[in-house]
Amino acid sequence: MRKITFRLLMRLPTKLITNGLLSIILLFAYGIIGSHFIMGLNIIDSIYYSVITMATVGYGDYTPVTGIQKIFATTLALGGVALLAYVFNTILTNFKERMGKYSRGARKMKKIKQMDDYYILCGYGRVGKVVYDELSHRQQNVIIFEKNEELCENIRENSSTVVLNKDATEDNLIAKLAAEKCKSVIISTGDDVTNLFIVLTIREINPNAWIVSRVSKSENFSRLKNAGADKLVSPELIGGKDLYLESAKPHLLRLTVKHSPDEILDEFKIISKHGCTLENIDYHIPGIETPLSRDIHTMNIEDGKHYKKYLDHNKEAKAALNNLYASVNNIHSHWISGPNRSILKDLVKDLEKQETILGKNMTDKEIMEITKKNK
Repeated sequence: MRKITFRLLMRLPTKLITNGLLSIILLFAYGIIGSHFIMGLNIIDSIYYSVITMATVGYGDYTPVTGIQKIFATTLALGGVALLAYVFNTILTNFKERMGKYSRGARKMKKIKQMDDYYILCGYGRVGKVVYDELSHRQQNVIIFEKNEELCENIRENSSTVVLNKDATEDNLIAKLAAEKCKSVIISTGDDVTNLFIVLTIREINPNAWIVSRVSKSENFSRLKNAGADKLVSPELIGGKDLYLESAKPHLLRLTVKHSPDEILDEFKIISKHGCTLENIDYHIPGIETPLSRDIHTMNIEDGKHYKKYLDHNKEAKAALNNLYASVNNIHSHWISGPNRSILKDLVKDLEKQETILGKNMTDKEIMEITKKNK
């Protein structure tokens, strides 16, 4: 306990120490000058008189006689008392605050030790708050590192949440916590350099930690990957894709079809010929409303040819695809975007000659009813 107390006292703010010393020096200077010119004392006696008067000792060997001397001695004594009271009060208040923070920190570390498992979230900004809400909704234990004290005060701690008002780049605490009990470290700050430093800090001590990092600039993907991040997510790029899909909705078509895997390339040739983009494919499992989705995002016929060539040379992949189509009775939906509605109409006419079209812009529930009948 003595070591902790000494450490806390040694960490008093520089500004507090500077202001206290400056106030003492100014009052001491006032006492020496006043003692010399008002009390008529020499320099040595002036220093002596100032010290005993400021400290309210008052041995009585120098007694003020005139009115101005009494006023000077009174102001010096009151100034000394007030200054000492202020300095000691400030030091004690600051010490009490630091002891409180130390005590809260100790309680938080004890709480972390008692957790069976947890996620670590670095950064509680716009993205971090969304991540935290998702984790809380799933009743997961979360340790939040956030250097902004104001943001930390807005987070409500509970039995499954511990908030550490710390900069994750300042020490190795985050690396130590990213141990066996840590399910994943999620780094969500908006600064790629900070994210990179956190990844390096964790990897230096804990090479087995699972790290998911936010990345804002595409050129930093490789840097964060090389630093040791297991997964990289860019809310900016994802948001851009969502904005595009929303803007394309007037020219976005969901086409539910039925055909075999052997017809994939022929179908894609028609889509590519009309200058349309195959955004993704939904596979509809009979009796289940929510489909399995697969992102495609291509309009290049060469991609289709490459995929066909891959299947021809990879029997296992082709067998897996055939099994998938068999499990959904060849029923699936394409999300197709086109330049305009007129072109999408022409596309549908050409596809009708190639395959069976079960419907356009159908809901998952409507498609589920069709898959039930095709069991």
